[in-house]
Amino acid sequence: MRAWTISKRVIKELFRDKRTLALMFLAPVLIMFLMKLIFAASTTTEVKVATVDLDGGIRTELNAVKHVAVVKKASVHAAKTALKNQKVDAVIQQTKSQHYRVTYANTDASKTALTKQAFKGALAANGTKQLKATTTKLQQTLVGLQQQVAAKTGSQVTATTTPKKASTGNVMITNHYAYGDKDTGFFDKILPILMGFFVFFFVFLISGMALLKERTSGTLERLLATPVRRSEIVVGYMLSYGILAVIQTIIIVLTTVYLMNVQITGSLLALMVVNFLLALVALAFGILMSTFARSEFQMMQFIPIVVIPQVFFSGIVPLDSLAHWVQNIAYILPLTYAGDAMTQIMMYGTKLSGLGLDIGILLVFLLGLTGLNILGLRRYRKV
Repeated sequence: MRAWTISKRVIKELFRDKRTLALMFLAPVLIMFLMKLIFAASTTTEVKVATVDLDGGIRTELNAVKHVAVVKKASVHAAKTALKNQKVDAVIQQTKSQHYRVTYANTDASKTALTKQAFKGALAANGTKQLKATTTKLQQTLVGLQQQVAAKTGSQVTATTTPKKASTGNVMITNHYAYGDKDTGFFDKILPILMGFFVFFFVFLISGMALLKERTSGTLERLLATPVRRSEIVVGYMLSYGILAVIQTIIIVLTTVYLMNVQITGSLLALMVVNFLLALVALAFGILMSTFARSEFQMMQFIPIVVIPQVFFSGIVPLDSLAHWVQNIAYILPLTYAGDAMTQIMMYGTKLSGLGLDIGILLVFLLGLTGLNILGLRRYRKV
C-alpha cells in the first residue's frame, strides 16, 4: 500500500512537468516522422558524365543508360573545369582506339560505382552492336559471292558465318580519382557532417549545463546584482568556452586527418575555422536553451528538438532528393551550412573566400543567438 502511495506521488509530479510528458510522448513521434521524411525520399543516384573525343557509338550507349546524362566537351581542360566546379561527376577521355582515361570526382562512392558500371556496359553494348553490323555486312558480301559463283558454275554454294562474342581484351581503362582513391566509401562522404555534429552536440550540451548550474547555484544571480553588463556576462561565457571549443576543434580535425587517414584537399586551417565558428553557434544555442530549463534533466529534453533534427537535414541524405517543403527545413539549421562548408573544403579544396554564403549565415546565427542571450538575462536581473 505504501508503495502505491509513493507511486501516485511520482505520477502526480510527472503530470505537473509538461516538458517531461512531451519528451516521452511527442518527441519519439517527431523523430519517427522526420526519419520517415528522410528515408522515404527518392534516393536514386543521378550521374552526369563529360566526354572528350569519345566514340559516338559509345557515347550514345552511355547516354541511354538509366540515370546517366552525358555532356560532350571540346577539350580536356573544359571537362576538368566542369569536374572541379561540380558540374559533372566524371570525365571520360578516349586517348586512342580502345584506350580510355576516366577521372572520377569520387565525392560520392555510389556515383563512382554507377559511372564504372555504366561505362563498362556501354563499351560492351557498342562492341556487340559493331560486331552485329560487321557480321551482317559480311553475310551480305558472302551472299553476293555465292550468287556470282552460282551464275558461273551453275551450282549452288552455301556459306555460313558464325558470329563471335564481342571481345574486350584490348580495351584499356585508366582510372583516376579527384578525391580519395578506389577504396573511398560512404563514410568519407558523411565525415564532414559527422565532425560538425559532434562539435555542435558536445559544445551545446556542456555550455548549457554549465550556465544552468551557475544559475541554480545562485552564482549568476549574484553576478547580475553587480554593475556588470549583461552583454559582458554573455561575451565572457562565450570567450571562456570558446577557448575550450578551439582545443576541441583541433583535436577532432587532427584525429580525423592523421588517425583515420582521411584526405583533405583544402586547407586544414580553413576546416578548423569553420568548426570553431560552428562551436560558437552551438555555444550561443546552449546558453539560450539553458534559460528555459530549470534542471539538468530539462536541459537534456532539448536534445531531441534542437540537436537530432539537424543530423537528418544536414546533408547525410542529399537534400535534392527530398520534397521542396522538406528542403526548406534544412535552411534554418546551422549544421546544414557548416556541413556544406566542411564538405567543400575537404573534398573540393574550396578556400574560405569561396564559402561566403555558408560562413555569412553562420555569423548571422551567432550574432542573432548572442543578442537573444543578452535579452534573456533580463528575467534574472533583480536590480
